[in-house]
Amino acid sequence: MAFTDRSLPAREAILHAAKARFGAEGYDRATVRAIAADAGIDPSMVMRYFGSKRQLFAVAAEFDLRLPDLAGTPRAEVGHVLAAHLLARWEDDDALKILLRTAVTDDEAAARMRTIFIEQLTPTIAALSDDPAAALTRAGLVSSQALGVALTRYVLQLPAVVTLTPAELVEWIAPTLQRYLVGSR
Repeated sequence: MAFTDRSLPAREAILHAAKARFGAEGYDRATVRAIAADAGIDPSMVMRYFGSKRQLFAVAAEFDLRLPDLAGTPRAEVGHVLAAHLLARWEDDDALKILLRTAVTDDEAAARMRTIFIEQLTPTIAALSDDPAAALTRAGLVSSQALGVALTRYVLQLPAVVTLTPAELVEWIAPTLQRYLVGSR
């Protein structure tokens, strides 16, 4: 659907409000009325520009991990580089937080989260591995660490994890990611 330049500010306001609302409340609890009120527009405009709450969620939760090329990274540093990158992505973008909060209760969001991590991590890990067949397992384990940290830091907000600086958190999780990426079983 093509939109005129005049619709862009309203669409951006809706998207900004949706990201904040979905991030704070998850998909189920966020309402189109609340998102529209946050954006300062009529709820019918949300439907006009995005079609449905589900379609708005899909746009608000669009996410690319933008993984670094680890092939050029010294093998002994890949865990640290990936840990720093993933944490920066979590800190920088609400879309993954929205997906994480919602994936716990919504099958479509959980499927989207699985797709993001499997499709984006597996090829990166396969390029590092002496055993490309194990890349899917390694990607799953890296995902478990990344998602666990994100869940405890951004959703559950466990004080022991929230109070760590990003640099401290990277130092804690990098050795685990290193093992998952290139270590032995």
